[in-house]
Parts: sequence; C-alpha cells; structure tokens
Amino acid sequence: VEALLEAPRPGAARAALARVREEFERLEGIFSRFRRDSELSRLNEEGSIDAGPDLRAVVELALAARERTAGRFDPTLHDAVVAAGYDRTFDELDEHAAARPAPDPRMTRDVSVMGRRIELGPGVRLDLGGIVKGYAADRCAQQLAPLGPCLVNAGGDLAVAGTRSEGPWPVAVDVPNGQLTLAVAAGGLATSGRDRRRWRKHGEERHHLIAPATCRPAEGGPLTVTVAAPTATDAEVAAKSIFLAGERAEREAELLGAPAVI
Repeated sequence: VEALLEAPRPGAARAALARVREEFERLEGIFSRFRRDSELSRLNEEGSIDAGPDLRAVVELALAARERTAGRFDPTLHDAVVAAGYDRTFDELDEHAAARPAPDPRMTRDVSVMGRRIELGPGVRLDLGGIVKGYAADRCAQQLAPLGPCLVNAGGDLAVAGTRSEGPWPVAVDVPNGQLTLAVAAGGLATSGRDRRRWRKHGEERHHLIAPATCRPAEGGPLTVTVAAPTATDAEVAAKSIFLAGERAEREAELLGAPAVI
C-alpha cells in the first residue's frame, strides 16, 4: 500500500497517513480470507451472520457489480480460487500446494443481505479480495482529501482525490514494450491481469482470475486490462469484467463506457 499526500502541514499529514495504515489494518481484519478470525471467514464458515457495516457495504457493492456485469464479476468464486491453488497468501504459494477439483460452475450461488443479516446459499463462500482493495483505497483517499491532493495505491487499485500543484498524478502502466504513463486527475484506476499473480500446479500455469462459466482460471484474451473510473471500486470491477470478456474485451469496455488500456 502506498499513500501520497501533498499537504502544507507536515504534522497533520503524518497523523493522517498513520490513520491510513490503521484503516487498512482494520479492513484486513474484517475481509482477509487468510485469517480464520476475520469477519469474512466467520461468514464463510457459518453461512449466515449479523454483519458489521463494512462487510455489508462491500457485499452489496459486489452483488450490484455481479448484476451489472452479467456475472463476469462474481464474489462467490472463493472455492474456485482455492481449487486453483490460491489457498494461502501469495507470498506463501509454492509448487507443492495441492490444486483441488474446481467446483461445479452450474451450482446456484445465492447471497442475500437483509438488514444486518448476510446469508449465503448452500456451498457458497465469498472472496472479496479484489473489490475491497478498491473500497479501502477510496475510503482512505476520502480521509486524506481534506488535507490536500492525495493518491492511495492498494496493490494496483488507485484512488485519487484532488490535483497536485504540479498537475495530474502520473501513473505508470506496464505494457509489452515498456510503460505507458497516464495522467490521473481524479477518480480511480485499477488493473486486472494474469502477468503477475500466477503460479504452476502439476505443470499447468494458474492465475487468480477465475472465469465464472468454468470456475477455472480464465484462458486466452488480454494479458492485462487497466481501467479508469469514477472510483477505485468501480475501476476494479470494470477491469475484471473487461479482462474476463476475453476476445471481446474491447467491446465490453465500450459497453461499460470505461476508458481502458488493454
């Protein structure tokens, strides 16, 4: 996580940046699927809980995203991600973690939010790791913005509030021939791709972007997709949806109205 702030008062800036660290740690304690004591892990274990406001908010955002992307963005693919071998933090992945059979893509993956209650359908577990990065970046940028122009980068999901005195924030995006620099004045930027978070299991290359239609890592299509949107949360959803559109990625970007580097 990287947080940049252009502020005239160093003391206030340092305190604000410390609060950003605290906020990311707080949200990780709620949403990490690698922590057995997280609220998300408890939901996945019990299937139904009275959830706190952040978990409810992100689940509702994820379900709305699933609806508007016709299912390409799907938060219910936890078991498919684990089956592909991503069953521990990425730093701990190795060649020896056993890949499991992928879940049946035809299964019904129901999730409901009623008041404080979140209820998962039979066999459903949630992985919110992508969308919550955008959510966290957006929240922290909102916290920093009253002090001055800021950029918060959560593992490639960027939220920008305010324009620097020197102009828009320059953000480098990797492309096949080097880097492309984008000028980001406000809003969000996110990248989805199979170029970094990948590993090999039983001689087969795997990555973390799962195609809902097969419950397996997506094949073909773009290497990476970078998208600009009004928020980092929106950019994360759009980037994943466009990536999973495969050969129709450009068409999906047009349908979503999303400026994209594909």
